[in-house]
Amino acid sequence: MPGVSQPRPVATLWQLAWDDDRLSCVVYRNTDGLQMRLESPTAIILSEPFDLQPGAIARMHALRESLKRRGWRES
Repeated sequence: MPGVSQPRPVATLWQLAWDDDRLSCVVYRNTDGLQMRLESPTAIILSEPFDLQPGAIARMHALRESLKRRGWRES
């Protein structure tokens, strides 16, 4: 589609690993603004608009901590 740009990564908030599996929480920018994605190397698991508000950042931090309690580790 003409005029539609691909999202560009702005920042990686965190990366976790479990054996050979990897998860990343990445903020992207496109023409609509910022977008947060939880993604593996092969798939986008979750994608939602992202504003740099404390609540959104706290939610991503809580998700990371929850995954770490389940056995994921910082990579």
